[in-house]
Amino acid sequence: MMSFKTTLGLLFLAMVAMMAESSWGNGGGNSYSYDLSKMSDLRKLYNSKVFKAERMTRPLEGMSFQAGKLSHSGVRVTLEDGTKWLVHKGDGYGISTQTVVVAARHMSNNWKASHSIVETKDFRGSKTVSAFVKAGGTDYKLLFDNCHDAADRMMDG
Repeated sequence: MMSFKTTLGLLFLAMVAMMAESSWGNGGGNSYSYDLSKMSDLRKLYNSKVFKAERMTRPLEGMSFQAGKLSHSGVRVTLEDGTKWLVHKGDGYGISTQTVVVAARHMSNNWKASHSIVETKDFRGSKTVSAFVKAGGTDYKLLFDNCHDAADRMMDG
């Protein structure tokens, strides 16, 4: 039987995964069919160990360039099974939290440019996806708890 804390954590991740619909950065307001709909799949993702993390940036919505903090940050994680997920934070990205998890295949080409990888770290399975979401934080504040701050915390060992 699952503990109350585990159940709440899984419900939290379900909200994160399901509320991420247009937050992956193409600006078109597209929505995708959700990749994970079963609680067992969400639990597996939540508890999956992260082996590689890449801090990435892309231009802000509606801009064709990025310069320092005039950009959006997130962390693409690679799990033991080789799947990749983007964990990132933004104003209005979710309901119960502003840090969301999106399948990396939904990332726009702006994320995938070779210059967009800022930092790479091998976590060797020492952190889980849930630790990245928790490090991202629930609330978004433009000046003091934005996407760059969240990505910094996620990349800390």
